[in-house]
Amino acid sequence: MTSNLSPIDKAKFVAAKRAVDYVEDGMKVGLGTGSTAAWMVKCLGEMVRDEGLKITGVATSSRTADLAAQVGVPTVTLDQAKWLDLTIDGADEYDANLNLIKGGGGALLMEKIVATASDQMIVVADLSKQVDTLGAFPLPIELIPFGWQTTKALIEETLVNLDVLGRSSGLRMNNDTPFITDEGNYILDLHLRRIGNARQLSLVLNQIPGVVENGLFIDICDVVVIGNGDGSVEVRDINNGTVEHEQIDVVETDNLFVDIAD
Repeated sequence: MTSNLSPIDKAKFVAAKRAVDYVEDGMKVGLGTGSTAAWMVKCLGEMVRDEGLKITGVATSSRTADLAAQVGVPTVTLDQAKWLDLTIDGADEYDANLNLIKGGGGALLMEKIVATASDQMIVVADLSKQVDTLGAFPLPIELIPFGWQTTKALIEETLVNLDVLGRSSGLRMNNDTPFITDEGNYILDLHLRRIGNARQLSLVLNQIPGVVENGLFIDICDVVVIGNGDGSVEVRDINNGTVEHEQIDVVETDNLFVDIAD
């Protein structure tokens, strides 16, 4: 029942519900990964089921692909879709310029590829993800497993000359073994605390051998939809320079909105 949602889950739900208003019949849509994006996929599933919405999704992870299949959203590969009308995804942090840190769910590589292959990227989030300066959330870096400790050392050495407050890093684990991405890579989480120049950091990190991609999304996001626990949303459009406030009706329902896990 949506009426029984916690305030944080209600915030995620109303952000997702508002974001799917951007989706139109016949669109090709990138489907993000994470707990807030999961609400979005389920909202789309309801629209497909109850309203006859016809869309084609491209999933950014195996988890999202499985969820899309479960709720009836048809998906294809990005190679089959070629280009997307929009992508809707979550974020671990966003700043006033809608620059993001993503990758907390370990899907940053596919998420960035899909987002940059879209005419528009819409982020769904809550106010806890808003920051003045990126960096409080650990920055994920996707590495190839071969020589990862050497790559880690090179990254930490490079950080000495960059505008960050911290330089420690840790390999993301899944119990006693390294976390493995859908592409078979490792994730290194950088504990930077504050990133003074995100654009420079992103460019420098991607020049280090062994680094596949980093979780900084610079100049990719167009709109952020911020949900609140009272059912209100704020829609910030960086291109139009607009900020809108709306109230989303949340009604008790026995539909798709159950068992959303982080």
